[in-house]
Amino acid sequence: MAAKKPNKKPVCPYCGRKMVQQFIGLKHCKCGMSWKKGTGYFERTQDMAFILLRQTVKKGKNAVKTKQVPSIRYLDNDKDAQFTGKERSGEP
Repeated sequence: MAAKKPNKKPVCPYCGRKMVQQFIGLKHCKCGMSWKKGTGYFERTQDMAFILLRQTVKKGKNAVKTKQVPSIRYLDNDKDAQFTGKERSGEP
């Protein structure tokens, strides 16, 4: 008989459901909980934006490699401001 593989999906501590992967190292549950590798479990809020940042990694003399790392950014409290992913430049 073949042995079963262990289930590696994180389970939500509140509702007990399996979490769904959004990015590598970042998983979400329907009840509002999230899990990030390195941080652990946390509760999502309305001002969070989950993004992929590109980091350049040099490999060898002439080769440049980029990798994507999941990150969390927080939106402004202004209702009319839209998230652009960049800092605002001196607006009044």
